[in-house]
Amino acid sequence: QVPFQPSGPQQVANALALLQGRTGKTVDLGSGDGRLVVEAYKQGLRPAVGYELNPWLLWLSNYRAWMAGYRGKVSFLKKDLWKVNLSDCYNVIVFLAPSVKPPLAAKLLAELPDEARVVAGRFPFPSWPPSSTLGQGMEQVWAYDMKEVRRAAQSSAEGSPV
Repeated sequence: QVPFQPSGPQQVANALALLQGRTGKTVDLGSGDGRLVVEAYKQGLRPAVGYELNPWLLWLSNYRAWMAGYRGKVSFLKKDLWKVNLSDCYNVIVFLAPSVKPPLAAKLLAELPDEARVVAGRFPFPSWPPSSTLGQGMEQVWAYDMKEVRRAAQSSAEGSPV
């Protein structure tokens, strides 16, 4: 369980700027009130799906989608992110606590396609090299391209020379 911390407008803008021009299924793991999913859809990322366990936040997400005119166009599902198969996801947004990052990194490495990009807000993945970053302080977001993450993991596992 991760406490809900709503993303500010600049965090949302920064996260989606790192997904600009991309295509394919976009998911927000722990989607909170749905603002990132709605904005992703607005910017052309489709399908756009949020996974959230908190029923109140799911209701709020669906209300937000309805207010934006996207009811039935975006999806918010009450599913445990650990039990969701992410193999068809090309854009993954993760604004979760640092304690969740190591086990989540293993899940993402195991399931995401090479072409996938992960955008982390608030806290980076500690062992992954970011492809790019945007913003400062609490507004900062990091993008990770899975092909580069796998290459770095493989070279460190092989004990590449210094």
